Amino acid sequence: MKASGTAGAPGFGGAWVAFPQRLAVELRKENRTLAAEIIHEIRRQIPEFSRPLSGQFGAAIQNGVETALAEFVDRVEEGGGELDAERLPVYRALGRGELSEGRSLDALQAAYRLGGRVAWRRYVRVARRLSLATDAVAQLAETAFTHIDEIAAASVAAYARAQADAAGTLGRRRHRLLTLLVAPDLSPGPPPRTARAEPVSDDVLRQAARDAEWPLPRTVAAVALSPVPGPWSRAGVPSSPPRGFSRGLRLPPLVLADLDGPAPCLLVPDPAELLADPLLRQALRDRAGATGPVVPLRQAADSLRWARALRAHAPAGEPAEADRRLTDLLLLADPPLVRLMAARRLAPLDTLTPKQRDRLAHTLLAHLQTPHGSAPELAERLAIHPQTARQRLHHLQRLFGAQLADPDARFELEAALRAGLA
Repeated sequence: MKASGTAGAPGFGGAWVAFPQRLAVELRKENRTLAAEIIHEIRRQIPEFSRPLSGQFGAAIQNGVETALAEFVDRVEEGGGELDAERLPVYRALGRGELSEGRSLDALQAAYRLGGRVAWRRYVRVARRLSLATDAVAQLAETAFTHIDEIAAASVAAYARAQADAAGTLGRRRHRLLTLLVAPDLSPGPPPRTARAEPVSDDVLRQAARDAEWPLPRTVAAVALSPVPGPWSRAGVPSSPPRGFSRGLRLPPLVLADLDGPAPCLLVPDPAELLADPLLRQALRDRAGATGPVVPLRQAADSLRWARALRAHAPAGEPAEADRRLTDLLLLADPPLVRLMAARRLAPLDTLTPKQRDRLAHTLLAHLQTPHGSAPELAERLAIHPQTARQRLHHLQRLFGAQLADPDARFELEAALRAGLA
């Protein structure tokens, strides 16, 4: 007894009926030359198979055609049943072979259809020689094309499985490449104060990029994403979410991603082009992405570190771009020093009420950031009446005096205010 096919696989057994024993005998005789005719027609009519059938490629096609023909006759003789489990690997190999050749399944499915037509032309002549009844000929046609459907389904399933396996392998290789490029900043938290590990050698990096099918770009930009909220986030601290929670996030193919970790991030090659991609822009909106500065490839870890610093201080739920906020990033690099500078330079505001302090702090920052700091400029920038702007300027002059004309003091005042009002 032959082994059955895969358990649970859909069957087409209803199409099979009992045929005269002599039919199988005559079909086997026909198969002696039929395989060569089918292969000839496939090579002639389907461009993807027109090359010489040599090596593994040729052996797979030859074996596939001969196995399919032999199994069909066995099934006719035995009255049906599922595909032979020992022959299934032949059809699956054809599906995997198409993927390894870099083709879709269109050519293989066309070959199956063509092979079925060629075989049927020969088989119907056998049926007529044996004077089979019309109903029996119709049943033979149905069983022949049912057989083709089943073996094609086995090839399609194998192709899909190989495709999924390849995608998983490629994904793992790309994640490893991302780790090489941004480590140790792939993990959340501030950068370690200890010396970094030795940089990855050019040879190792180039090989990892080849394995990941990722052309090494000259420049990159890292993106820090907000973790997706859910039951795996406790007290505002994200922990590792379930595998696959981020599958809905669509990204351009060459963007490297770590989406399943507690501190999700992206690495965008050729940012000038890809940061304008609608898919990526939508992802940044959906996940409130903070984009680090565009840097040479070897500084990818720095770009991610800066992106994470920006993400931590940007308004919740809003995307942010570090290239537009480099000064803010500089201030975020040493918060205690900025607080010390603010305490010293902004001490004159301590005598005011909170409302007055906030109003004059905004006015002082606007005064420092406008070309001349005049009342009309402040009025336009702050959307207030010019007389109100003059009154506030006089108040600032009384509080800060000569500091407003000292370049060093002005720089420290603006830095302290930007850190407090960003």
